[in-house]
Amino acid sequence: MITRETRVVIVGGGPGGYEAALVAAQLGARVTIIEKDGLGGAAVLTDCVPSKALIATADYMSDFEVASRLGVRLQDREGDEVSDAVAEADTVNDRILELAAAQSSDIHAGLERAGVTVLRGVGRIERRDLVRAETTDGQSLELAADVVLVATGATPRVMPTAVPDGERILTWQQIYALDELPERIVVIGSGVTGAELAQAYLGLGSEVVLVSSRDRVLPGEDADAATVIEDVFRKRGMEVLSRSRAASVERTESGVVVTLTDGRTVEGSHALLAVGSVPQTRGLGLEDIGVELAESGHIQVDRVSRTSVTGVYAAGDCTGVLPLASVAAMQGRIAMWHALGDAVTPLNVRGVAANIFTEPEIATVGISQGTADESPDVESVMLPLARNPRAKMQGITDGFVKLFCRKVYGTVLGGVVVAPRASELIHPVALAVQNRLSVDQVASTITVYPSLSGSIAEAARQLHQSG
Repeated sequence: MITRETRVVIVGGGPGGYEAALVAAQLGARVTIIEKDGLGGAAVLTDCVPSKALIATADYMSDFEVASRLGVRLQDREGDEVSDAVAEADTVNDRILELAAAQSSDIHAGLERAGVTVLRGVGRIERRDLVRAETTDGQSLELAADVVLVATGATPRVMPTAVPDGERILTWQQIYALDELPERIVVIGSGVTGAELAQAYLGLGSEVVLVSSRDRVLPGEDADAATVIEDVFRKRGMEVLSRSRAASVERTESGVVVTLTDGRTVEGSHALLAVGSVPQTRGLGLEDIGVELAESGHIQVDRVSRTSVTGVYAAGDCTGVLPLASVAAMQGRIAMWHALGDAVTPLNVRGVAANIFTEPEIATVGISQGTADESPDVESVMLPLARNPRAKMQGITDGFVKLFCRKVYGTVLGGVVVAPRASELIHPVALAVQNRLSVDQVASTITVYPSLSGSIAEAARQLHQSG
């Protein structure tokens, strides 16, 4: 039985932390959350929310290009054609930071309404039942805890030969301090963050060089989807350096010079480091109380977010399960449901949808093409989006819908959508995967005509299992 005397202390106020706090408060626990930067953590303040807002701004810029193909052009009051839209970096970044701060404030207010105590500062676990909070106003508080949740997230990985200075050599958390659009930005790393921000700056009007150490961009994603994105990058003027690895980045009088491991150099006005992240698990006292960490520094957890120490849970990017805000939030909720004795279903990543906010977007759920290729009982189909009537109307030429199903049974096992707003289109596929629907059930659900989602139903129809 949970009473007001059940004490929950949460270290970290990102999605894993604040969602856990709301659940714990709802279940009647006395909850304290410790966060050093602001509620929402990096996801809201410097990462997910700001980057997607930047990308959304770039999307508006590209809409002008599409409009011209559809016969729409801009003209001024004198009737002269306006050829270029211009992004004002300081205005764009000010808006993004204001948006992030407002979102953080809303989260803070929601926690306070729920009765959660919010402390600004850092936390350290002294014992499995005691957390010390060092607050920004100089207090040192001992917080007794029946349950502890660690949700401290991750921070950008940096290279010893490319030290960020916040002016010319930047991490993705520092780009919103720029008051001018980079004239020529060299993005180092072609994973999700690198690809998204390279696309954003290209759309905003910067020259972009993308340094990719692999054969193609987005090496960890669906190969067909990555090929579409790289083709779009090149078609729109981005310089993509495949099979190239940065050795160092140095400041020059007017910008930066990136030296590659093969001796080539690339000059630019700015360099953006997008070479992964590292968990923020140092200095928390975890090793001292026996919490097991992976070699990478991530906290080892099971499917209900338990660590190796009874009563201590962890959620989010510090666990290395999946670096998604949605997964962090669910890990935090599951931790509290389990710790406080409520009904709980262990984390199931099978139905987790993920999205890459390039243009077009890449959304995925369920099994991958690689898994399908290794499974003789899996069948797939891929439909180019350009054949879709709504896509034709909107001037969409790049993208596709791909579905995977189990032969004979027709159970939907996964899918990939490459399209504008793929993050919205993937939801019916995620529902099918999560609930083990068949392709026939998906196909028999009537879609709006014309619509992009019609291609999902069409792909399902092509996977019909006869007999």
